[in-house]
Amino acid sequence: MAKLDWFISFENLRELRRLCHWGPLIALGVIIICSIVAVLDSILWYWPLDSPGGSLNFLTLINWTVMILYNYFNAMFIGPGFVPLGWRPENAQDCRFLQYCKVCEGYKAPRSHHCRKCNRCVMKMDHHCPWINNCCGHRNHSSFTLFLLLAPLGCIHASYIFIMTMYTQLYNRISFGWNSVKIDMSLTRRDPAPIVPFGISAFAVTLFALGLALGTTIAVGMLFCIQMKVILRNKTSIESWIEEKAKDRIQYYQTGETFIFPYDLGSRWRNFRQVFTGSGAPEGDGIEWRLREGCHRYTLTVEQLKQKADKRVRSVSVYMLPLRMGLICRSIHVVWYGPDHPIYCMCVYNI
Repeated sequence: MAKLDWFISFENLRELRRLCHWGPLIALGVIIICSIVAVLDSILWYWPLDSPGGSLNFLTLINWTVMILYNYFNAMFIGPGFVPLGWRPENAQDCRFLQYCKVCEGYKAPRSHHCRKCNRCVMKMDHHCPWINNCCGHRNHSSFTLFLLLAPLGCIHASYIFIMTMYTQLYNRISFGWNSVKIDMSLTRRDPAPIVPFGISAFAVTLFALGLALGTTIAVGMLFCIQMKVILRNKTSIESWIEEKAKDRIQYYQTGETFIFPYDLGSRWRNFRQVFTGSGAPEGDGIEWRLREGCHRYTLTVEQLKQKADKRVRSVSVYMLPLRMGLICRSIHVVWYGPDHPIYCMCVYNI
């Protein structure tokens, strides 16, 4: 009940504007089309009131739709959780381990990153998802991942219904000649007439819905595998990238360091429980995190600061020559004298 009150709070009701975006409109459109066509086709193929199997099939289909929409809207409206504006650590000495966000006018808490789309620092940010028009982060990571799981499962069930409906409806309409095949798509083939008529338009809609369902199964299923891979390591997509860059930095400078990701608890089950808990809410407050034994709470943020400093050292200035009216640049020659010198670009023009 507390979660429901949280969901319908005034602050979240104002978030309804997130629906006015191409991502949610397309996602909800696919869900609605596949669900409606699957319900109508299931009536044609396996009438729910004729047998317990038909009733179970119909109720399972409705259950998929409800659970997909529930987790989708949870991921969208509950949101990832944002670091409070102007946030600072309790110990002022810890500020030297953190990055400062000029937009939020505060320090970035461990595992948080600034999202340009949301214009806020996001707790345990994984990525900004255009399909929910929101970030995937600390508070909505479980709902988002469940949506990625349930959507392919529901689409697999719907695809089976589409295929069986087309098969059963076309079976008695196909006639084979000596050198021809005829398909009669008229609506008078069945007596009594079906509740939902299956003509050429219904066949086209079912075929279109089948394509949507199969495409969603493949695309969303791949995203689910990627999310589960990082969840079982208690990471985010951004943190996986930071870890890879840490290894490259250490190898490049031959520092002899050993970077250990501080939030991997050493057990896939314990890492899994950091996101999926019995209460439905993730573990922690989004600021303090459980650490691997022997790691410091600022291990990751210190590595980020090192990578920022390394980026400034290895970056070079580029001077571009302006193009004059009527001149076409035929080729560009780049001259680099080393990290302490700028890159010079020379264009050869055709007049």
